Amino acid sequence: MRARQRILPVRRQYNKWVNNQTLEDYALRFTAKSARRFSSRAISQTAIGAISFLALEAIGGAITLSHGTANAFLAILVGSLVLLVVGLPISRYAMRYGVDIDLLTRGAGFGYIGSTVTSLIYASFTFILFAIEASIMSSALEFAFGVPLWLGYVISAVAVIPLVTHGITWISRFQLATQPFWIILNILPFVFIAFTDWQAVGEWLTFSGIDPVTQAPRTTAGGWDSINLVSFGAASAVILALMAQIGEQVDFLRFLPAQDYARRRHRLALFLAGPGWVVLGAPKMIAGSFLAVLVLSHGVPVDHADEPSRMYAVAFGYMIPNETVVLLLMAAFVVVAQLKINVMNAYAGSLAWSNFFSRLTHSHPGRVVWLVFNVGIALLLMELGIYRLLEETLGVFSIIAMAWLSAISADLFINKPLGLSPPGIEFKRAHLYDINPVGTGAMLLAAGLALAAHFGEFGKTAEALATFLAMVIAFVAAPLIAYATRGRFYLARKPRQSWQTKEHIACSICENPFEPEDMAYCPAYQSPICSLCCSLDARCHDSCKPKARLSYQVGTVAGRILPENAMAFLQSRLGRYAFISVLSNAAIGLVLWIIYAQAENRLGDPTGIIGQTVLLIFFVFAIVVGIACWFLVLAHDTRRVAEEESMRQNALLQKEIDAHGVTDAALQKAKEDAEAANLAKSRYVVGLSHELRTPLNAVMGYAQVLERDDSVPTARRPAISTIRRSAEHLSGLIDGLLDISRIEAGRLQIYSNEINIHEFLDQIVDMFRMQAAAKGLGFNYARAPNLPVFVRTDEKRLRQILVNLLSNAIKFTSEGTVSFSVSYRSQVASFVVSDSGPGIALDEQVKIFEPFGRSKTADGAKTPGLGLGLTITKLLTETMGGAIALSSEPGKGASFEVRLMLAAVDRPVDTIRLERQVRGYEGERKTVAVIDDNPDHRALVCDILKPIGFAVVEADTGRACLETVEPLRPDLYLIDILMPGMNGWELAEDLRDRGVSAPIIMLSANIGDKALRPDGPAHHSATLAKPFGIGQLYDLLQKHMGVVWTEQPVERNQEPARKDPLKSPGADHVADLISLAEIGYVEGIEAKLNELAKTPENLPLIDALNVHLARFDFDAYKNVLSELETHDG
Repeated sequence: MRARQRILPVRRQYNKWVNNQTLEDYALRFTAKSARRFSSRAISQTAIGAISFLALEAIGGAITLSHGTANAFLAILVGSLVLLVVGLPISRYAMRYGVDIDLLTRGAGFGYIGSTVTSLIYASFTFILFAIEASIMSSALEFAFGVPLWLGYVISAVAVIPLVTHGITWISRFQLATQPFWIILNILPFVFIAFTDWQAVGEWLTFSGIDPVTQAPRTTAGGWDSINLVSFGAASAVILALMAQIGEQVDFLRFLPAQDYARRRHRLALFLAGPGWVVLGAPKMIAGSFLAVLVLSHGVPVDHADEPSRMYAVAFGYMIPNETVVLLLMAAFVVVAQLKINVMNAYAGSLAWSNFFSRLTHSHPGRVVWLVFNVGIALLLMELGIYRLLEETLGVFSIIAMAWLSAISADLFINKPLGLSPPGIEFKRAHLYDINPVGTGAMLLAAGLALAAHFGEFGKTAEALATFLAMVIAFVAAPLIAYATRGRFYLARKPRQSWQTKEHIACSICENPFEPEDMAYCPAYQSPICSLCCSLDARCHDSCKPKARLSYQVGTVAGRILPENAMAFLQSRLGRYAFISVLSNAAIGLVLWIIYAQAENRLGDPTGIIGQTVLLIFFVFAIVVGIACWFLVLAHDTRRVAEEESMRQNALLQKEIDAHGVTDAALQKAKEDAEAANLAKSRYVVGLSHELRTPLNAVMGYAQVLERDDSVPTARRPAISTIRRSAEHLSGLIDGLLDISRIEAGRLQIYSNEINIHEFLDQIVDMFRMQAAAKGLGFNYARAPNLPVFVRTDEKRLRQILVNLLSNAIKFTSEGTVSFSVSYRSQVASFVVSDSGPGIALDEQVKIFEPFGRSKTADGAKTPGLGLGLTITKLLTETMGGAIALSSEPGKGASFEVRLMLAAVDRPVDTIRLERQVRGYEGERKTVAVIDDNPDHRALVCDILKPIGFAVVEADTGRACLETVEPLRPDLYLIDILMPGMNGWELAEDLRDRGVSAPIIMLSANIGDKALRPDGPAHHSATLAKPFGIGQLYDLLQKHMGVVWTEQPVERNQEPARKDPLKSPGADHVADLISLAEIGYVEGIEAKLNELAKTPENLPLIDALNVHLARFDFDAYKNVLSELETHDG
């Protein structure tokens, strides 16, 4: 299923009351399996506590006073049996599926909107019963303590709220805590009465009722001979008004786990907590019937005889002779009993109002809000004196409640077993028809006929039995309607079976996880949605079930009944206005008629003034309603036109999007292919550059070694310098390839390091001074005297910037001079490159910084180049946090200024190092470890460091370093990043974990590639990019090892400093090595050392001997071996 238009989800943020399920208690959704953890004992005790209400005694007493004991007794028995039969399937399904009475109504034949009416019925029952119970408590407070009734009403209402805010959790605790007190005081008085005043039972059995005219007991004979159908029916109607009590029981049963209890005690407890509440409720009504007759014999007026406070005051008098104690005990008992039931009434009402208003307003402020609302309505009814209209109120309500609950029970008890309705209970808006004619139709038919009978349309007998008539009609009509409609109005669409295996599914609106039973797929949002968000959504217009909406269903029925002319009129603006106005005025008229009827009944209206006043009020309201309805119709039409236009435009846009779908797919594929090719190219370039740099590092390194070798003939030195410069040039070309690749991939990185800026600039100037001289140009260079020697920057990027600017200046200048100046102020260096070339026009000064942008002068002169140099220069400058500026006029040359942040590094300047005269260093011998899988690189480092006095130990893998090199405790580590097995970053981390504090310098051809670098703190001290200059290596050694370079070599006869003694390979091997040294047989020594190198424990000794062997220092060589002999001895 796909909606015509997809709606973008906007996350719904519920307030803290709705989000807190302890407060919310699953008010609008089924009880999650994770929340169904209460034991059968706890739930049954809580639910049984719900029948503690003294309205049962009041009802028993009221019907006994009105119709006599025999009629009341028979009505109690028959009414209890009806309540049991109707409530049994309701409680069973609620317990199995974890739904409250409203959700059960939805899935049991009423539909989504149909159950809205029943929510109002159920909510009305809760606040009516709350008001009756609170009135009983208020009368007890007045009787015992003289508290005014209006104040007693307020106390009775407000005291309940804090007990109900936290739902079933606190209610269950309260019920369990007060249960013993309530049970004892319920039973104990009747034990005393049975032993002290047994003849009162005989008086009760023969009681025939109170004459309504004389307000005195009837003189006619009582007993079974006084039974008549009219009195029995009237008494039964009052009792059957308690039918809705099963809803309150269900509200607690839904928290039980969905399982059958095999033990008989559990099944009995659940039965009594569910439909079996009447088994305990019937004796309470009989007790009230008895007490009402008893208090008459004690002189209590007839008007107060059915008040539970008077009943138990008399009953407790049989137990305790002290009147004050009796009143206090009575007040305590009544208060506890009324709080026990009113916490249930308030809780059930909060659930019912939540369901009602959520569908009406598409909003839900929280169950606690509707708790206060329900208590407020009950308080208003108490102040209006609802207790005085107990029988009349409950008589009418019993018909409506019976029709509703009988329709549910018929669907569960008859339709589902016969297959006339689908199994299970579906409660989600997305899957239900708005109106299901099975339950809704059966209830309306039953309630309509029964109310007509109640108001005397079918005679006295039918009037008395109206409630039973409602039950019979509902039980017959529900299966017939289900059979006639073939059950097709139960489900608008079926839930997804594939979801049932999942534990939780996240809602796309509130983003909270819920169980699959609470989730539906929404085609408007094209994603899962929970039942609460679905109920509150007002934007989707039920796009998941267009033919299941109320408007479509009503229109379909009206189209079959009404002629086309009438349908056309009702669909017009005027027709809709007339329809809404008639309905609104009829509702107002009904309310005013009820008010008038009550006023006339109480006060009379012989002059007709009340009627005229009510009629005048009706006309005023009719005018206001007419105007309001017109504006309502106009607003509805305006909104509908706007929505239709929006949907029309969206449909056109959707068509255009669909038309471009194929093109977009082709473009996307082409883009993916291009990106894949570009990625492959970038990988190839990176891999190729790495492979080129690896041998280039050896070329460049050995060229520098040869340049520093005094034994090289003078005639060969220019060639060696040419090799070095060519290697540096090739390195620059490789860097360019990598830069282009990174720029295209968006991964250009800046890597800051310490450099000798004086030496760096001298190299740049030397290179371009020769180029300028070759072209016949002058070259001027000026460096600020305050420029620090060492600064922190990215050497490669700075070199690219300056090379691009200086090469452009020389390239485009045919005669004159090129100037290069460097100034420094406040950590900011300013590099200015000026020339006397043709200059750049103002309109071209922006263009030249664009890719492939060139000035007309350059194009006219056919100067070679692609026009990328300045683009890369500008990009690099801005990436480094700097700025580039151009100042030029045609014919007067150009001046480029680059400003960059170069942080000065405060460290001493080594003049020996600057003048490239390093021959050694002061202090004890230092050991450097070289970890690289390339033997040429290891050999290069050895050739650089060993001649100036360093001891060098080697390893070709990270594992070998940890096993053989780390125990030697080197003073510094040079580690290559790319190695087989353990890479350099992992090795550095392992060394730090082992407590190694020596500096670690990372080496790599791609030092800026952070793909292999793990997240977390850095474990290395510095980095050095291959190919590197010897001067760069010397600077890092000086910084991290603290060495002081010397111009002359320092002779060291002692072996390299080490923390652990060298291990002897054995006396025979030591003797062979000494014998070979005495005859000066170097090749024999090397062969012997290679043989010993097969044993890892010998590697430290071999490295120490190689240091002396490389310098042909046989004395130091033999000293090492002699110490081994001494140590062995």
